[in-house]
Amino acid sequence: MKTFLRGVAARLGLKQRTVTPRAPQSQPQPHPQPPSHPQSRSGPRPAPPAGQPRPAPPVGRHLAYAPQLDGQADPGEIVWTYVAYEDLPDQGKDRPVLVVGRDGSHLLGLMLSSNSDRQGQHNWYGLGPGDWDREKRPSWIRLDRVLTVPEAGIRREGAVLDKARFEQVAKLLRSEYGWR
Repeated sequence: MKTFLRGVAARLGLKQRTVTPRAPQSQPQPHPQPPSHPQSRSGPRPAPPAGQPRPAPPVGRHLAYAPQLDGQADPGEIVWTYVAYEDLPDQGKDRPVLVVGRDGSHLLGLMLSSNSDRQGQHNWYGLGPGDWDREKRPSWIRLDRVLTVPEAGIRREGAVLDKARFEQVAKLLRSEYGWR
């Protein structure tokens, strides 16, 4: 069955990963600081020359806040892309996704939902309303389903999530899901 699902995801140009929470540790462990990288700096950064790819961050799931509405998806931006349903992987829909980092040439994102049933559900965090939703409905973000999306799979940019809300999501990902 897994092979079938991987084949469907490959034909759709998607790779999906599910992250399971880590068991709490008895002693807090210090997190090593990732090497300095242009995308992990705060503040504006120059766009790369036209036609040149952006440098990739270190391997692994590193969180970064580096939104830049320049036509390319960046961490901290909410973009729209096709997301397959977990229970029906051959079906899905376009939905907003918060870009939280990169893994090589792929974006790492977390899907959003405006379904109010998500309020208080495990692995969902309330973001509130934002410009990514035309009706300004409150949204919830799913923390345990990481989407790996090729840059070409992004349909459009939706909005920039403010840094305070991004940092709340990042704090949860670091403390409960093993992100750096």
